[in-house]
Amino acid sequence: MSAECREPGPEGPGGPSGASGSGQCPPPTMPASWSLPRWRAYMATAVLCYANLLNYMNWFIIAGVLLDVQKFFQISDSSAGLLQTVFIGCLLLSAPVFGYLGDRHSRKATLSFGILLWSGAGLSSSFIPPQYSWLFFLSRGVVGIGTASYSTIAPTILGDLFVRDQRTRVLAIFYIFIPVGSGLGYVLGSAVKELTGNWRWALRIMPCLEAVALVLLIVLVPDPPRGAAEAQGELAVGGLRSSWCEDIRYLGRNRSFVWSTLGVTAMAFVTGALGFWAPKFLFEARVVHGLQLPCFHQPCNSDDSLIFGALTVVTGIIGVILGAEASRRYKKVNSQAAPLICASSLLAAAPCLYLALILAPTTLLASYVFLALGELLLSCNWAVVADILLSVVVPRCRGTAEALQITVGHILGDAGSPYLTGLISSVLRARRPDTYLQRFLSLQQSFLCCAFVIVLGGGCFLLVALHLERDQAQAQQPGTGTPDSKNVDSKDMESQSLLSGTRASTEAP
Repeated sequence: MSAECREPGPEGPGGPSGASGSGQCPPPTMPASWSLPRWRAYMATAVLCYANLLNYMNWFIIAGVLLDVQKFFQISDSSAGLLQTVFIGCLLLSAPVFGYLGDRHSRKATLSFGILLWSGAGLSSSFIPPQYSWLFFLSRGVVGIGTASYSTIAPTILGDLFVRDQRTRVLAIFYIFIPVGSGLGYVLGSAVKELTGNWRWALRIMPCLEAVALVLLIVLVPDPPRGAAEAQGELAVGGLRSSWCEDIRYLGRNRSFVWSTLGVTAMAFVTGALGFWAPKFLFEARVVHGLQLPCFHQPCNSDDSLIFGALTVVTGIIGVILGAEASRRYKKVNSQAAPLICASSLLAAAPCLYLALILAPTTLLASYVFLALGELLLSCNWAVVADILLSVVVPRCRGTAEALQITVGHILGDAGSPYLTGLISSVLRARRPDTYLQRFLSLQQSFLCCAFVIVLGGGCFLLVALHLERDQAQAQQPGTGTPDSKNVDSKDMESQSLLSGTRASTEAP
């Protein structure tokens, strides 16, 4: 009687296959979809990075022409902040759905759908007349739904293409395009408006770039098995499927994941408020200093959007590279390097942002310098945070983990911070004389809460350091992904015993 052996398929264990004549199980083989040349993995990375660039350009292209949007639709600061809140709110509500799909179905098909959705909604929003401002708000929400698919799923594909130091470097390159894309969103919006005299043309150019990304995604990006880059033993059980509720319970008990998610939430709160309102803040600061005339009719001067966009691009590239490289090198001497780097960079960013706001009415140059330093320190964390998540979560739950982190981060972070900042500014302005200086001071003071929130984020990452090693060890062991799933654990034990038998080349009784 020969032993029966199961081999892992792309999505989980395959069907039973007969043993060889000697009664031995054939050695497990990597799935065909994972057997791709190294150049294909790098090409896939390049395509995912390009799409990530467009993804974040979509996030902030409206912020680059915010003054013109306000004049066109006749909306106040609080309503303008709500515009970004609608975008983020729809993103966070749809992220868990895409996380579920990404862990169980074709990630490539889901990404393609997301790009089609956000590009179509962005293009259609450029034709909305001024009397239908509510429809423009709705279209930004649909764009948020499309971008949710990409932000949730794309990092998990990279996690299945690379491991260890390679993964850290690739994630650093991928997350460079968060600040670069954000900065280019400002630049594209303001530059196209200057060339055409109409801010809506910026929304009509983006779909052309996104069509290229969609074609490249379909042609060049593979859909590797979950956990394909890990060791064979982990791969064999990585495809075993548990229920969504079991995955959520497992993630809720993963303390490194919980505290890093709260740290990301603090980062999202600050970057959301800063990214949306900083160009207008800098514009009004220049007016207060007598360097710029106030804007009463569109088109408004867009120099500040260009400057802030350039600062975001430069500091983002430097910050992501510094953070990832420091984490990679420091991990050789301290296994808790990643959360410690995140904590220290956030704690250092807080006084920089505070000084940038306080000094703006006095000296504009110093305000720019400290703002650039604050952005650089915030950017140090993007790749490192993703590396933490991929190292403490088992492969079969990574899509859900990304979705849950995005959802919590946006609910408590940048979904409300742009609106909250605009609301506080409007409330303060209503109690003061209607002068340009008082309007500027109202916006400045509404920003100050960001400096205190970022300190809380640094504290969360210090707590991650206390639990990191234990959670990493559990993530590397089969059967620990969903503690409540006895059925899955029993299958894990069975798969491990089969793999052990294969390695020892023992004959079944």
